[in-house]
Amino acid sequence: MLSTVNLTQRYGKRVLFDKINISLDAGKRYGLIGANGAGKSTLIKILSGEIEPTEGEVQLQAGVKLGMLGQNQYAFEDFTLSDAVLYGNKRLFDAQKEKEKLYMEGDFESEAVNNRLAELEIICAEEDPTYESDVKIEKLLEALGFPASEHMELMSSLPSGDKFKILLAQVLFLKPDVLLLDEPTNNLDIETISWLEEELKRHEGVLVVISHDRHFLNGVVTHILDLDFQTIREFTGNYDEWYIAANLLAKQAQTERSKALKEKDDLEKFIARFSANASKAKQATSRQKQLDKLDISEIKLSSRRDPSIVFKPHRDIGNEVLTVNALTKSYDGEQVFEGLSFKLNKSDKVAIIGSNGVGKSTLIEILMGKLKPDSGDFSWGQTVTTTYFPQNTTDIIKGDDLLPQWIQNFDPKWHIDEIRKCLGRMLFTGEEQSKKVSACSGGEKHRLMLSKMMMDSANYLVLDEPNNHLDLEAIVSLGEALHDYQGGVICVTHDRELIDAFANRIIKIQEDGSLLDFEGDYEAFVDVYGH
Repeated sequence: MLSTVNLTQRYGKRVLFDKINISLDAGKRYGLIGANGAGKSTLIKILSGEIEPTEGEVQLQAGVKLGMLGQNQYAFEDFTLSDAVLYGNKRLFDAQKEKEKLYMEGDFESEAVNNRLAELEIICAEEDPTYESDVKIEKLLEALGFPASEHMELMSSLPSGDKFKILLAQVLFLKPDVLLLDEPTNNLDIETISWLEEELKRHEGVLVVISHDRHFLNGVVTHILDLDFQTIREFTGNYDEWYIAANLLAKQAQTERSKALKEKDDLEKFIARFSANASKAKQATSRQKQLDKLDISEIKLSSRRDPSIVFKPHRDIGNEVLTVNALTKSYDGEQVFEGLSFKLNKSDKVAIIGSNGVGKSTLIEILMGKLKPDSGDFSWGQTVTTTYFPQNTTDIIKGDDLLPQWIQNFDPKWHIDEIRKCLGRMLFTGEEQSKKVSACSGGEKHRLMLSKMMMDSANYLVLDEPNNHLDLEAIVSLGEALHDYQGGVICVTHDRELIDAFANRIIKIQEDGSLLDFEGDYEAFVDVYGH
């Protein structure tokens, strides 16, 4: 259905990928993975035709309809929600809008007008043979959390996260034969991600999806496209199956590399010892030829690097941790939640979940003293020291400070060597530590904030969507760090694998503002309450 021939992309001297030849088949759902900066988004844009490759070509089977998830959430500000979704099928959108205009303004005595209306009816019938486009759009919008009463509102009225949902509805409405999705789960809650999984499992053509949500990839994809070392390797299976296979390959490569390095070392020692000895000169020449043939660079390990996240509390927590009593908060007369009450215990590691807009971040901001409740109160235990990962981390990290300096500003007593070690754990090499924080990408800013949190040595971690912008390796490392951490955790996240990694208590804020407070892991929570 879709294939590439010698696909190459260069930016100056930097080669993202070189001579990629892949063939993507109908009925297969591919997860495109790779380290941050490997070129995943660039590749998917080339496949869609949005950008031209440096060399090579993309071949799309004749008559095949291709759709890609849009990234410009502000492109449809003057459209109603319903029309923005309809625009996903531009041929149908144009025909319907022209038809509406002619019926309102047209001269029905005119043969030309009547002929054009007939042509438009044919286009509408071809693109929407069951005449159910309105119903399909309504169902899509409702599944994504937009009630029917909002469907005629303008896109400009939505927050940016919800605009992305409309772009997702737009490309799903098209029902393309080849569907390309770059981070479709961003800004979706757990229930909507589960709905999307089921939708994509029913996709009959080709699906290529980039996602940092491991649970989502495991649920959706049948094949993995691993972009590494400027090329692509294809694996059959989901992400976990790829991970096992890739680690086995890495161990084999490491063994071969170690063996080759030992052989190289032995050969070099032999040559050094005997090349000056006339009687051994022939042997030395022979060994030199062996050494010349030994290309260790061909035995490549993965270019990915796993961060090493370690949170060490400076002291234990006492028995009093956090008590929340009847918290209520409203914005502009609209109540977010009312009468929230719960008490956390010393051993609790809490995942706070719930649909978008129910007040998860609002609750966290109140607990961290960033917002005041309308009523109610809360109290942290006297022994508790918190460190906080805010949802707007990418927005608040800015300025001309270098990375170590930005962290040291929080506490001048922190030793610069320790700061550099924490940055190194988060994959900032010596050279990268000399960049300004304003030059950091979203993922780098999140790693920078985690570096700062490691320096805090607090005994309670409060995190609001920390996995956004992190790659799969960093999310796995974060999950392990939260699991091993000897302090308390409150974390807002929609990433089910991350929740599974650390949480022993689930607090769900429901649509009506009430709480489901469950002591146990997420799997047990789903068994009792569903998603």
